[in-house]
Amino acid sequence: MPNPSIKDEKTYEEIRTQGGSKEKAARIANASANEGRKKVSARGGRSGSYDDMTKDELYDRAKKIGIDGRSSMSRSELVKALRNH
Repeated sequence: MPNPSIKDEKTYEEIRTQGGSKEKAARIANASANEGRKKVSARGGRSGSYDDMTKDELYDRAKKIGIDGRSSMSRSELVKALRNH
């Protein structure tokens, strides 16, 4: 049964198949349905590289996103968690 909160089921399923989280897949699918794929992809890629951030900066970003267990994570674990969110 289709989820009524997902506006582009095909995009959602593709992202989930590639290993994206439910939240990430829904966010991308709904953005692409609202704005069109070209606008969404043109907007992306403006964030700085996680490799250039300090552990404190990574922690703050993880806190903002709501990643659980961040206080006990190493720098590399924070990077991995942020990339997989």
